[in-house]
Amino acid sequence: MELSKVTLEIFTKLEQKWLSHCEKSGKKVRILSIDGGGTTGIVAGAALIHLEDQIRLKTSDAHAQIADFFDLIAGTGVGAVLAAMISADDGTGHPLFSAREAVEFITQNNSELFKVNKLAGVLRRREKFSGKSMDKALKEMFKREDGTVLTLKDTCKPLLVPCFDLKSSAPFVFSRADASDTPSFNFELWKVCRATSATPSLFKPFPLTSIDGKTSCSTVDGGLVMNNPTAAAVTHVIHNKRDFPSVNGVEDLLVLSIGNGPSCG
Repeated sequence: MELSKVTLEIFTKLEQKWLSHCEKSGKKVRILSIDGGGTTGIVAGAALIHLEDQIRLKTSDAHAQIADFFDLIAGTGVGAVLAAMISADDGTGHPLFSAREAVEFITQNNSELFKVNKLAGVLRRREKFSGKSMDKALKEMFKREDGTVLTLKDTCKPLLVPCFDLKSSAPFVFSRADASDTPSFNFELWKVCRATSATPSLFKPFPLTSIDGKTSCSTVDGGLVMNNPTAAAVTHVIHNKRDFPSVNGVEDLLVLSIGNGPSCG
């Protein structure tokens, strides 16, 4: 993964500025929002690695991770995959992946996550990438060493992932809060990421069902309705008095929104 020196300097300055505000924020609720767009997550990935490096430098803790410093993490598309990876619980209350490990995993498995469908060029209506190949890679990604398949409620910090449900013709927002309330809104984590990554023309719509089988969706890329999931995250926090009782308005929030590269087509 390579970015220009100027780009990395910009990331560093922005992250240092955010960390400075973070130190002065007191009890503000901290939200990390990661945009969708692209297939490699190179821009957001580089930003997350630098953010984690800065956090470790400032705290003098070589094992500090991004999830330790945020109250909610949101993402769409490949941004949701990154968000889920750095917030998934490894079974000990710690994130399954550090930012660097998450980016390395996506980089090493990118050809499987986005495996070209050989029939796409022959049959115009075929999708560009293989859904089965992505399914396999995501299943491996969100499985603990003991074989446990992670669900939406198995995260260290609240996770929020928007997608679009073709069955209801409306946005559908996956959240740990809803998953914790009822199994009817709890889904396997790999399926949540698969749902928000199902960009039309690149993948077929992805059907998924909740753990108890009572809720079903036919989903496409969350980026179609909110490529930047910040608004969904802010709205969720403001209206979730159970998990965020001290929040009365946006003045009680500290938001870091990380962009991504251009979409592929």
